[in-house]
Amino acid sequence: MIYPEDEYLMLSGIQHFAFCRRQWALIHIEQQWEENLRTTDGHLMHERVHDASVREKRGDLVTTRAMAVSSARLGLSGECDAVEFHRDPKGIPVFGMGGTYRIVPVEYKRGSPKEDDCDVLQLTAQALCLEDMLCCEIREGFLYYGETHHRTRVVFDAALRERTESIIREMHELYRRHHTPAVKRRKACNACSLKEICLPGLEKTGKVSAYLREMLHGEGSS
Repeated sequence: MIYPEDEYLMLSGIQHFAFCRRQWALIHIEQQWEENLRTTDGHLMHERVHDASVREKRGDLVTTRAMAVSSARLGLSGECDAVEFHRDPKGIPVFGMGGTYRIVPVEYKRGSPKEDDCDVLQLTAQALCLEDMLCCEIREGFLYYGETHHRTRVVFDAALRERTESIIREMHELYRRHHTPAVKRRKACNACSLKEICLPGLEKTGKVSAYLREMLHGEGSS
């Protein structure tokens, strides 16, 4: 399937979706958002990394920042924090660069490696978009964590690719239906930046926007 550009979803949303489908819907369908310490710290870190004018060259390695990527096949668009081009005789030619290169995406995250695979899925989606754009195969990427100052290697095997594409298809389906999943309260809700908007204590609440309209209407009629 080829998606028209007006149906492209934000690539970064796959991390929200994998963490909590309701959180993703609140942000990407209902356009709800609030900052907390974690999100602010994360934004500051990405601002330092995302300078699209910077291209670093060190020997056989060229690093590009804030590279725009998209895929009509997946219906995604977004940016990669960093993409490394490693000179490699078995790599691919890259426009504007002599020689052939192996492509390696790198995603920067605050904190330390997580127990879930949200970050891994986002990085995999970046690799899939890069593959579609550059007509190549990308075998691995890295997650860099600000707290540990350490890279975690991610291998893009068949199972990880299929899980990522399955989640992307589910994202498109919910977005097409404009459906906000019901609350499934869990421990992670306490750290969520949308806790006060999501209202996890009201487990039967569907769309937050509808709930707020109902509350406002009720106040106006009293």
